[in-house]
Amino acid sequence: MTLRESFQLLAEHPEYIIFYFAIIPIMAFLAGILGKGEGHLSPWRYLYSALIYFVCVPGIFSITLSVYNFLFSRGSIMDADVFAQVLPIISMVVTLLLIRRNVSLDYIPGFDKLSGLVTVISAALIIMWFVDRTRIIVFSYLPFQYVILIFIGLLLVIRYGWSKAFRTT
Repeated sequence: MTLRESFQLLAEHPEYIIFYFAIIPIMAFLAGILGKGEGHLSPWRYLYSALIYFVCVPGIFSITLSVYNFLFSRGSIMDADVFAQVLPIISMVVTLLLIRRNVSLDYIPGFDKLSGLVTVISAALIIMWFVDRTRIIVFSYLPFQYVILIFIGLLLVIRYGWSKAFRTT
């Protein structure tokens, strides 16, 4: 099954997507009511962490897919699937706002890992966009595995530089 086929399957049954991306902000809202003022304590932090991961990973994937579609595939914004590309982003923003009302995101375990993921994905997209726009064509006898290792090395260097530049001490 390809990614296109899985999106077509989800488009045929949007009730699953709607339920998933509606229940997470509802759970964040209820947790905010039930744990008012206690969001920094241990059980609530882990619940918020799970909710953030459940909504941010698909949301980040949706943003990445949309950016790729519009920048590289030259897709139209009018062709964007509302349930697969827009709803995850809306649900992610609403959930993060609801959680942030009760607890600072600095207290959420693993939230910094998501920002690192966004940084690496952004760096990869910027590198890909730059290579696409400059129309660089390389003829080389270098095996493809080494090209992948060089690309991963560049991403690690970008990630290291980013962490050094924006480290809070």
